This record gives sequence, C-alpha cells and structure tokens, in this order.
Amino acid sequence: MTDQHPTVATAAPRTAGAEHVIEATALAEATADAAGIAVAELGTIEEMTEACALLDHIWRPDPGDPLITLKLLKGLSHSGSYVAGVFADGKLAGACVGFLASDGLHSHIAGIDSTLRGRHAGLALKLHQRAWALRRGIGLISWTFDPLVSRNAYFNLTKLGAVPTQYLANFYGAMHDEINAGTETDRLLVHWDLTSGVAAPPVDGALDRAVDGLSVGPDGGPVRGRVDGRRVLVAVPADIERLRRADPAAAGRWRAATREVLGGLMATGHTVTGFTRDGRYVIEGQDER
Repeated sequence: MTDQHPTVATAAPRTAGAEHVIEATALAEATADAAGIAVAELGTIEEMTEACALLDHIWRPDPGDPLITLKLLKGLSHSGSYVAGVFADGKLAGACVGFLASDGLHSHIAGIDSTLRGRHAGLALKLHQRAWALRRGIGLISWTFDPLVSRNAYFNLTKLGAVPTQYLANFYGAMHDEINAGTETDRLLVHWDLTSGVAAPPVDGALDRAVDGLSVGPDGGPVRGRVDGRRVLVAVPADIERLRRADPAAAGRWRAATREVLGGLMATGHTVTGFTRDGRYVIEGQDER
C-alpha cells in the first residue's frame, strides 16, 4: 500500500563554503580520535566482503535475503557514492552505505558492532559522512529510521539535529531479521542540513504548554490522549526491540498507535521539532513555530 502522508516542505540547505568543509573535517577527525577508532572509505573487495558480513551479523537477516551484497557495494563505491567503515584496532567494526540522490546523499544503512557501544563510534561515523558530503558540495543527507527506536530518535534528532520530513508506513514491508522480527517497517524520513551545525537545541525545558498525544500506560502499553494542542508529545517504548521479543502483540499495538498519532499529526501539517531524553517526540502546529 502506498504511503499517503505528504512530505513536509523544508528549506533547501545552503551551499557549503570552505569554512564548513574545514570545520566538518576537523570535527570528524577529533571525534574519531576521541573514540579510539578510524573511519575511512572502503576500497578493496576484501573490505567490502567484511562489511557485508558485519551488517548481516548485526541484523541477522533471513539467509536468502541479505541486507546488501558485495556487487552492489562495489558498484556504489565505483560510481562515487558513500561506502565507509569504522576500524577499531585495525579490525572492521562498523559500516555505512549511502547513494547519491536528487536532493543530496541518501544514507541507506549504517551499523556498529556492539563491542563499540558507548564509545560514540556512531557519531564519529555520521560526522565522517557529513565531512565527505561537504567536500563534494553536498549540503543535505537523508535517511530513514524506525520511529519506535528511542535511542535512534534521540541520536538523530537531538545529537545530530536532523529533521523528520515524512512518516512512511510499512516502508520496506515485513523484514525477517532479529531487529525487525517480521514486523511492519514504519519509518521516519529525516533530512540533515549539513551547513547548520551539529545538534539541536534542547527541548525538555520548554514543554509547559504541551499535551500528551501518546503516553506509556501503567502496563507499558500505548495510551492515546489529546492531539489538539499547539505542542503535542508522542511517547515511544524505552526498548522496542526487547518488547518485540518478549511480547510481539504489545509491540504491534505500539506500531499501530504511533502510526496513527505521530503519522497522523505529520500528515496534517504538524512538525516534529525534537525528542526528549525520556523518550517523547515534540510536535508543533503551524501557529507554534
């Protein structure tokens, strides 16, 4: 079924100047150094083979449906798209693949091995991608993520400052890997303006006039509330991946509720302006912005 939620209009990113390229490159290098890793483009067949195996190890897809293939990686790299890896102690421990799109660079997939958890390797990888794009005159990166994954929402919207532009219902169809667990794959499409700096202003202290459009009930399930406020909060579970394994039916209820409330608000012109530390999207109407 084709998604019916319209794309939210966003201003075109500014053209990157030399100062943006210098700043972005320095920040990416400093972040990688602080994390004790190196981020670099992948160039050899051996590296790309390792990247495919690593991504499959992280997602554990159905053996007949790999996330990405060596031949596709080679073609993307050769044609000028983004194929990069994270190296820790000389070993590949992360990978990211993006392809050139009509509005900039679309980052298709990124994964970091769990051994690097807590070292900000994901941030270093995205900052490397930002610097790579700016050096090529690209001012915008887009990607999709599951709106139910709280840590990814906080990282994308708050730490990076990306802006959701579209709610995509069941975008990839059912994915039978350990992360998606055969569930419908709703996604938020975000745009990251590479010339506007990194990180978004905090939102937690400016919620006095907000209403709860979706909250977590006493049993951990979704509770629908009001959506008529100028600022609406939409909560998601603390750990949807654990919930999918422990209680698939409850995870399905969260998918349906988030699609209805978050997707519905975006479809009627509301804008997602942030994500709080305690796991709530902040959504504002036209009059509030």
